[in-house]
Amino acid sequence: MNYENYDPCFPDQPVVDLYLPIWAKLPAFKSKPAFIWAEDGPIQSSFLTYEQLNSSVQCISSELLLSLRKNDTVLVLCSPGLELVEIIFGCQRAGLLAIPISPPHPSFSNENYHHFLRVVSQTKPKVAIASSDYIRHVNKYVASSSNKKLSEALQMLRWISTDDLKGTEMKIQLENVTCDGNTYNGCRTDDVYLIQYTSGATAIPKPVLVTAGSAAHNVRVARKAYDFGPNTVVVSWLPQYHDCGLMFLLLTIVSGATCVLTSPNAFVNRPRIWLELISEFKATCTPVPSFALPLVLKRGHVGTTETGTVNTISMLSLKNLIIVNEPIYNSCVEEFVEVFKPFGLNPLAISPSYGLAENGTFVSTSWRCNNGDNFWTFPTYNKLLPSARLDEDVDIEILVVNEETNELVEDGVEGEIWISSPSNAIGYLGHPSLTQQVFNARLKNKVGKCYVRTGDRGVVKGEQGFLYVTGRCSDIIKLSNGQEIHPHYLETAAYNSCPHLLRGGCLAAFMMSESEYRSIVIVAEVQSKGETESLFLKQICEGIRKGVMKEEGVEIGQVVFVKVGNVPKTTSGKIQRWLTKYKFVKSQMNVIMQMKFDNSGNVQSTVEKMMQINGGKETKKGKKMISVEEEEGMSFAPPLSASKTLLSSL
Repeated sequence: MNYENYDPCFPDQPVVDLYLPIWAKLPAFKSKPAFIWAEDGPIQSSFLTYEQLNSSVQCISSELLLSLRKNDTVLVLCSPGLELVEIIFGCQRAGLLAIPISPPHPSFSNENYHHFLRVVSQTKPKVAIASSDYIRHVNKYVASSSNKKLSEALQMLRWISTDDLKGTEMKIQLENVTCDGNTYNGCRTDDVYLIQYTSGATAIPKPVLVTAGSAAHNVRVARKAYDFGPNTVVVSWLPQYHDCGLMFLLLTIVSGATCVLTSPNAFVNRPRIWLELISEFKATCTPVPSFALPLVLKRGHVGTTETGTVNTISMLSLKNLIIVNEPIYNSCVEEFVEVFKPFGLNPLAISPSYGLAENGTFVSTSWRCNNGDNFWTFPTYNKLLPSARLDEDVDIEILVVNEETNELVEDGVEGEIWISSPSNAIGYLGHPSLTQQVFNARLKNKVGKCYVRTGDRGVVKGEQGFLYVTGRCSDIIKLSNGQEIHPHYLETAAYNSCPHLLRGGCLAAFMMSESEYRSIVIVAEVQSKGETESLFLKQICEGIRKGVMKEEGVEIGQVVFVKVGNVPKTTSGKIQRWLTKYKFVKSQMNVIMQMKFDNSGNVQSTVEKMMQINGGKETKKGKKMISVEEEEGMSFAPPLSASKTLLSSL
């Protein structure tokens, strides 16, 4: 591991938690903030130094082991914040298997509890950790609920409040916290310390088993790739429960860095908080999903504040603007760089990156330290930036394989991305056959190492081995002429046809089969702008069909406009096309207008609901008494009815 060390004076540790007591004992680090939590407006912050975090982690670990045994599973239901960080590291030091998930609202309304039920059923946790206030609301719900299945699941859990874990006055001397891996009683390298659920972008989220050793390897490789060290300052609003948001917690500790955190909701409600935190804390690194860049340009643009003062945004300190959530469009990043270059954003900082839960998180980045590469010199492929680069100096092997024959494809040919790495997770909990298929893939006529099948499509181009992540294998749309296209190209073309009415990042394209006729459907959310005339919406539908045909040469069979919030997404903002299709087929979407086209591109039929797009009361014209009228191939019919969701049966 010596090649990974940024400083040979501090040898690497087998698990991430063992770095913490080392930093906590060093005079230069013990009072240094490890994590800072920033609340929105005006920005107020609290922090944990390395010494405070280490002491708190030891306290939590000791408390947990009073009632639990090593390797027991613990469901962590804490809101984003410093407390969640302490609990995650406390579980690792106690040798427990943590399952951090976003806690469903304790009212359990709007059927927001299905993932929670799935997690409890699959992982069978010994306890659940939450705030005392959350537990009180849960007990109140159980006492009055008619939902027998949910109530039983909540009652079967043994609840531990975070107040109980941290409230006991335990006099723990830091010098008694051992740094010796031989006497360390926490998670060992081969112990599963985390169950990390996949995003759910292409299927129901699956529980990934991550060992403490593979997680440590993953963040050490990321530390080297991004040139992290004790002077690194990270700003992150990503969810702390899994993937990139969780990885940066571990990466901070391994690097002896400082990480400034805020909640995803704070960013969504006011995207400019991200820019303000970068400026205030002089961040050197910040991870951001690709969809967030246009959101910042649209809603978080630099201007005057509510009091009329001028924004003081500075991005001069940034060395890494890490862009995740492929595919990464060149035009999107180019516009962002152009707008923020006057505010100090260096094109050298643009760091497109690739990762997935089955490999811990991090796989690779196309960014390289001090070699002169920058955003302007990155080559593009079909409008996309490279997300990664093949590198012989890193022990993460990336291949592009024909997913049907399991043979390597030539450079320039698209195929499935396979990965072999010490960072690989060990499988899916409770899915032995799927684990064998995904985590133990082998090349045809080759013996030896196993690979993880990522389910991502990619292509390698150029002498520098740039990897372009082009989409997901399961999302590919096969056209009647035998060609294939990734749905994001159709969604982008559709959005570009009317960006002022449609919601960016809230479109889904998929193939539908009706009898012998197959057609492509585009479902798009319409911005909340009150009542919209039906004639205008019809023109937009036709404009989308023409725009996609012009830009991509693909015929669209149906265009469907739905209300805000109807296109399902993952917690990291990825479109769930599979779930969109299911909800559409099962008539579970609030449709505003639905227009079908025949093979010649002519309007075949239109289903319309005259209503307020912003969710207000329906107009008199659409008040449940819907007239049915047929004229010039158009029909007006009652709206699609709602029914139970897919997840209610899981």
